[in-house]
Amino acid sequence: MMAAYVTGPGPAEEIRYGLLPVPTPGPTDVLVKVLAVAVNPVDTFVRSGTYRTPMPAPFIVGRDLVGVVVAGGSGVSGFAPGDRVWCNSLGHAGRQGAAAEYAVVAADRLYPLPAGVDPVDAVAVLHPAATAYLALFRHARLQPGETVYVAGGGGNVGTALIELAARAGARVVASARDDDHERCRARGAAAVVDYRAADLTERLRLHAPHGVDVHIDTSGHNDLTAAVGLLAPRGRIVLIAGRDATPPLPVGDLYTRDASIVGFAISNTSTGDLAAAAARINQLLATGALTPTTVQTLPLSAAAKAHRLVEDGAAHGQRLVLCPAEEPAVTSR
Repeated sequence: MMAAYVTGPGPAEEIRYGLLPVPTPGPTDVLVKVLAVAVNPVDTFVRSGTYRTPMPAPFIVGRDLVGVVVAGGSGVSGFAPGDRVWCNSLGHAGRQGAAAEYAVVAADRLYPLPAGVDPVDAVAVLHPAATAYLALFRHARLQPGETVYVAGGGGNVGTALIELAARAGARVVASARDDDHERCRARGAAAVVDYRAADLTERLRLHAPHGVDVHIDTSGHNDLTAAVGLLAPRGRIVLIAGRDATPPLPVGDLYTRDASIVGFAISNTSTGDLAAAAARINQLLATGALTPTTVQTLPLSAAAKAHRLVEDGAAHGQRLVLCPAEEPAVTSR
């Protein structure tokens, strides 16, 4: 099979495109013919070695896929050849990645794709939606009627946070650059402010006069002094980005509000929590309520180019999807 892989941690230019053996599923695995693979920032962290995790050699890059079941191991039930399926947790902790013509997926990490859902559209939303769901409901314990602040609301995870929080009955305030404001409002934000404003904190207080119950910064800036100052009593800050950030922490303001800060990396999520997120994602996919903004599809052979686009910030506001069947075409949709 053709695959996009590396032989060790390194820059995007070291991604190779070539022949590797078709993997053999174990007793509790499923062999999947891959239709579409998303390219996520975390994929670049793993490939570069920034995010250290066991990496077999050669290592196939990529985390999320939509595909078709080819065969299952002797201990697998619930999947049959021809079923359309998806997974969003490959390429980590020693698991091979998704960017290949075929992939082996553990059955407890594989989910059915609802009928009629386009594979490219689906794979484009899986990682942002799962991240948003787990951040909001597993870690922030969001309740209807609460106020959520999303910093970086115009990005892929940001828009997913806005949409899921608004659908859960929360009031969402977001910050984003000017040209992303309408996108944030369309996803359900009640108010959007320019993240570059010198008086950003004061503007946010105007829109959340009683404080913020849940604060999530997708940009990784993590100004904890401002964040804690915005919190309502018993407010929660969920850290999902900013691996190298070392901001000061206003301890007094934090504990006197009975507030909390929790870190969340989706790579550490249990299969049970991933399945809970998948169930909600499938509900939204089935009703057409979860759709990507702009998607650019590329052939699998363009994996190195896609990783570089993500790392350079050139893919802001869109999702890059690799399609093994599209060699050598490059399309936009």
